[in-house]
Amino acid sequence: MRSVPLLALICAVATMAYTTFAQNSPQDFVDAHNAARTTVRVRPVSWDATMAAYAQNYANQRISDCQLVHSGGPYGENLFWGLGANFTAVDAVNSWVSEKNEYDYNSNSCATGKVCSHYTQVVWPSTTSIGCARVWCNSGSIFITCNYSPPGNVYINFNICINYYNITIKKNCTSQGFKLPSLE
Repeated sequence: MRSVPLLALICAVATMAYTTFAQNSPQDFVDAHNAARTTVRVRPVSWDATMAAYAQNYANQRISDCQLVHSGGPYGENLFWGLGANFTAVDAVNSWVSEKNEYDYNSNSCATGKVCSHYTQVVWPSTTSIGCARVWCNSGSIFITCNYSPPGNVYINFNICINYYNITIKKNCTSQGFKLPSLE
């Protein structure tokens, strides 16, 4: 009789593990990004194993504190943190895409006092590949990171740029360069 409850417990854990992986696979991340990219008519992204390994390595470093601190690496990067639910790849991407309402297509910028750089990173026209990772933190919360190449939110003028995503300003910058397509 004892084997029946033990077997039920093993099946439940296996089902939860499968469900968690099934909702956080590389394809889940790619599909969520490409759904958002399709709405603004930009090319789809594909999965990059090297960036995914970078994202996983960095996510593993955040397990102890789960802080939303950027890695400072060579890629564009979006971070997500959640507590109280089994947040998935789609949840993270949807949270970034929810900033769409804060993006002003006419001025190619965020509405005054608002944040939209996570959204613009997701749909940045020149980005072609992503790599993401998800971890459970020691606190019980979830940390998700996605990396992007080429990075978005970089406005280029003859290799001199302002990188709004990292709040890094270099000399002689202009805001000429990429602009997200208008939906009109």
